[in-house]
Formats: sequence, structure tokens, C-alpha cells
Amino acid sequence: MTADPWGAVLDEAEKLRKEAEAAAGVAHFPVPLETPPEGWGDLAFATFPYAKQLRKGPDQVAKDLVALMPKGMLIATSEAVGGYVNMRLDTVAFSRLVLDSGLAAGGSYGSLPPKKVRVLLEHTSVNPTGPIHIGRARNPIIGDALARIMRMAGYEVSTEYLVNDVGRQMVLLYWGVKNIDPKDVPPPEKEKEDFRLVKYYQKANELLEGNEELERKIGEMILRFESGDIALTREIRSVAERVLRGILESLDRIDVHIDSFYWESDLIMSGSARQVVNRLRDKFLDEGGALFLDLAPYGIKGENTRWFLTRKDGTTLYPTRDIAYHLTKFDRCDIAINVLGEDQKLGQQQLKVGLQLIGAPGVPETLFYSFVALPEGRMSTRSGRVVSLDDLADELVERAAEEVRKRRPELPPERVKEIADIVGLGALRYNIVRLQPEKKIVFKWEEALNFEGNSAPFLQYAHARTCGILSKAGGRGTPDPSALTHPSELRLVKTLGQFPHLISVAAESRRPHFLASYAYEAASHFNIFYRDCQVLQAEEPLRSTRLALVEISRTVLGNALHCIGLRAPAEM
Repeated sequence: MTADPWGAVLDEAEKLRKEAEAAAGVAHFPVPLETPPEGWGDLAFATFPYAKQLRKGPDQVAKDLVALMPKGMLIATSEAVGGYVNMRLDTVAFSRLVLDSGLAAGGSYGSLPPKKVRVLLEHTSVNPTGPIHIGRARNPIIGDALARIMRMAGYEVSTEYLVNDVGRQMVLLYWGVKNIDPKDVPPPEKEKEDFRLVKYYQKANELLEGNEELERKIGEMILRFESGDIALTREIRSVAERVLRGILESLDRIDVHIDSFYWESDLIMSGSARQVVNRLRDKFLDEGGALFLDLAPYGIKGENTRWFLTRKDGTTLYPTRDIAYHLTKFDRCDIAINVLGEDQKLGQQQLKVGLQLIGAPGVPETLFYSFVALPEGRMSTRSGRVVSLDDLADELVERAAEEVRKRRPELPPERVKEIADIVGLGALRYNIVRLQPEKKIVFKWEEALNFEGNSAPFLQYAHARTCGILSKAGGRGTPDPSALTHPSELRLVKTLGQFPHLISVAAESRRPHFLASYAYEAASHFNIFYRDCQVLQAEEPLRSTRLALVEISRTVLGNALHCIGLRAPAEM
């Protein structure tokens, strides 16, 4: 028995290939194993790399290797198809392995053994000046999904939010809250602190336009703040905390929870940022008192080669504090991962050079994402042209409620609301996590609210269907893998057996959308199996064997949905 049935197949395929290579007297080539077109086997590898060494055509090489390839425990046969060797599973042996592994693991199927590797995954970290808008919504959704997947893959994962409570934006928000009459501020769209206080930030920006006296006051306050004025720091932080509470309410609603928070102002108060300046002092160049690093020798080009770490007045800039922050990370983890918008690519390049120059024990990995845009253009908190994460959630839940009432008119209002929350908020997360992070999204309601095909409700309904079948079954007997012969059930067995391997692949590649694609495939294959194969009415031992498949399908769909941040309902 194994925690990873498909991993066992891949290991055996490599072993058999190496035995055939040795028998043929050819050096091993790390040719990747591929998935051939349906009907042509279960695994394949190309023979083109061997052809030159053996001085034969790829077709003949494939025939020679097949003739020398032994039978395995899980791989029954191999055949030459053009310049490829195609392998076929022993369906009974593999079905037995999947059934035994899935049933023995129960609800933990898909979880991999602990790795004892600490991961610190920073995500979200939006400035606490107002609500999260949908442009930034990919960050918590992608970051939280990656954290869940890596935990299932055996990593010790802690998530962190860097609270950027330093800088001009925060000082302007603080000034607005303390000095603007509430009567001069428009009412908030929602009764939440982030919605209420962002109005002061926007109003302060308006008042600053062309106001030299206010500009001077703000500048003086920034200097005091970034020079370590303790009283002012505490006051500004208290305003940031109020906004952050509203942001965390929004995250809680979509089931995103942060393990720890790190305040940027602490890097000033503790002297950590100043220590970075001191450690790099012999590498700095000086421009009128402002210190910078020349990054041209390290591959940074154009206007960005001069990387300033202090102002002329000696106060530190964000890059200095970012170096100090990351030095604290490597005291707390083995792997640091940052989920950031694509506009941070240059900053991350510069940061990594800075960390190398200071002799840091490592540099962070970065998962970049493209922003969500409105059809009319990019969103801006400062101008107030935004669609917030809360707005999006409200709209999706309301649309979902309409759909539930249409499909289930007999349900009481409280049950409609419960299902609408599950479906609507699931649609929000799924429509973001299923896409490759680098792919740009122009947000359109009609696409986000598509409840057919590759959608959250489709996956959730498949899980609910497994629960419904099992609740009616009243128990099952001992499964017999040799009873599984229908193509639809064998396809489902193969898909279920690949789940732990897909967890590993998604975790190691840091690609949550891989698992979203797998979840859709698993739901599709389960639905086809349910369509083609009688379960409750089947004769024994087929009935018990198919019920075992339903049971493992429930676990796989439930765990896959959890990993990408969707709830797995028992009824819809």
C-alpha cells in the first residue's frame, strides 16, 4: 500500500525503462514520461534521444526497448507506437492499489507524509487605507490556496500579512481621520471601518491638490514618523488597525485566515532598518546625502540601476525595510514565498540583490499574479473607482440565491441563504484560482457568474452527489477490484489514484491552478461514471466496489475543494 498510487506507477515505469535501457546497452536519458492520447495507453516516452546513440531510427529503437522491457506489478504491457514506447496499466492491480490506499487513508487521502520543512508564505499585504478591491483579490485567494495545498503536501506552512503602516499614504489617512470634519466626508457604501475610513483618505487627497501648506505639514509628519516618533507611530498604527479589521472581515467571509501579522513600523522602532544601512554602508554611493546601491553589475538595467535605501535626511526608504523584514523571515523559516502583483517584479529583483549583498541566508521565491481590471480600466483606491471584494461577494451570493430559488423552490429562506453563500463565495474563489496567475483578467460579471461547465457549483454538486449516494447505500461489503471493467469506472479509478501525486505537483511547482484543473477533471469523471454505471442497483461484489469508488470520490472532491478554498456541501 502507498500514500501515492500514481507515484508508485511512475516509479515503476522509470525502473522498467532503466532495465530496458541497460539490456539494450544504451545510456539513460531523463526523457519525461507523458500522457498519451486516450486509447493509446497510460504512460509514454519518446525514443528520439536514443536514436543517435544507437544509430537507429526512433521507430526501431521503440521496438527494441519494448522487446527488452519486463512486465511490472502495476504496468502490464508496453508497445511501440512510432517513436514512442506506450505503457498500459494492469487495471486490476492498479484498482486494488487505489481502493486499498484510498479506503485505508479515509478522509486524509491525498495528504503526504510530513516534510519537516518550514514555509513562511506572505500574501495579501494590501495597504490598510481602504477595502480590498477586486484588482487585488487574486492575492489572498491564490496565497491561501497555495498554503492549503502545501500543508496537504506535508509542509509546515505559516501565512503572514505584512502591514504597510509606514509612508505617505498612511500619514495622509491619519491626517484625514484626525482633521477632516465627518460632515465633509461622503457616507460609506457599507458599515465597515475600511469603507468608512477610506472616505477620509480620498478627501485628504482632494484637499492636498495644490495646497502647499498642507503638503508641508504632511512632509513634516512623515519625517517624524519615519525617524521613530513613538507617540505618532502608535497613533497612526491605531488608525491602520481599524482599517485592517475591516479588511480581515472581508477575508474571513471568503474563508481566508492569516496566521501572523508583521508591522512595517516595527522595523523602524526596533532599529532593524538602520542596521541594514550600517551593514551595507561600504557598498553605498552617495547623492547629496541620499544613499543608494548601483545594481548595474547585478543585471538590473535602465533607469533602475540606482536603488535608493535612504533619503537625504537619513530616513530609510521601503527597500531598506523590506531587506530588514526578509532577514527576519529567514530566522523563522526554511522557504519564504511571496505572493505579489506583477507590478512588483522589479522590486523583487532589487530585493534579491540587496539580500545577497548583505549576506542573507536565502532569497524569497515569488509567485506573481496579474491584476483583475474592469472593462473601463484599472481600479484606484485613491480616486474611488473600485469594485470591492465585498461588492463582488454580495453580488455573487445574491445571484446564487436567485439560482437556488429557481432550482429548489421548496427550500426555506434560511436554507436558500446557506446554499447561496456556499455557491456564490465558492464561485468567487474558483473563478480566480482556476486561472494561471500570470494570465490577465478583465472582470466580467457574466463570466464570474457562470454556473455551468467548469464552475464552482459543478464541482460542489458532484461532491453533494457522492454524499447523497452514500447516505442511501446503508453500508457496503468488501470491494473486489477485478469487478471493475467498464471504461468509465476505470477512468475514474485512474483519476482518483492521481490525486496525491497532483497535490505534490501543485505544491512543488507552486501552481494552485493545477489542482483546480484536477478537481474539475475528477468531478467530470465522477459524473460520467455515475451516468454510465449503476451503483446502488448493481449486483455484489460490483455494488460494494462501486460504492468504494464513490466513497473515495467523496474524499478526493472534498479535499480538493478544501485545498482551493471551496466548501464541500453534502446537499445542494
